[in-house]
Amino acid sequence: MSRALLIWAVLLVMGAVISGTAPGTAQRAPPPLHQAAEIEALVNKAADILESEGPRAFDAFRRKGSIWRYGDVYLFVVDLRGVVLFNAAHPNREGRDLLHERDADGKTFHQDFIDTVTLFGSGWVDYMFPKPGQSVPSVKWSYVCATRVAGAEALVGAGVYVE
Repeated sequence: MSRALLIWAVLLVMGAVISGTAPGTAQRAPPPLHQAAEIEALVNKAADILESEGPRAFDAFRRKGSIWRYGDVYLFVVDLRGVVLFNAAHPNREGRDLLHERDADGKTFHQDFIDTVTLFGSGWVDYMFPKPGQSVPSVKWSYVCATRVAGAEALVGAGVYVE
């Protein structure tokens, strides 16, 4: 088994554990490996930039049609208390404590983000969230990575909507 496939399998099990999904119940299909690798590279690069530039990076991250924001892909940054520091597609969420926000299935996905980076440094979380410009939730898998923003512990993430 290749290292990438082994890591992906571990992430799927971890996602089931964090999400509370019992074995044998319906699972949400993860993003294809090529999309997963693309999102992981994007988020890891953003984490490095945030550590060096801090919030100054948000302007570049917000630009549509850039390497940071294209199609339905966009970055978000959350501190480890659950306060949204940045969300390229949903700026109305910025500054809000969303730690206890639940998705359409009742998951507290911000808590799942925080648990993932606290326990593993990075990883994938699945949840229901509307695509940019829509109000109906879709299945989304987001990769989140621990980082620091202006010296404070945070996480940065981006995701893929899976049909």
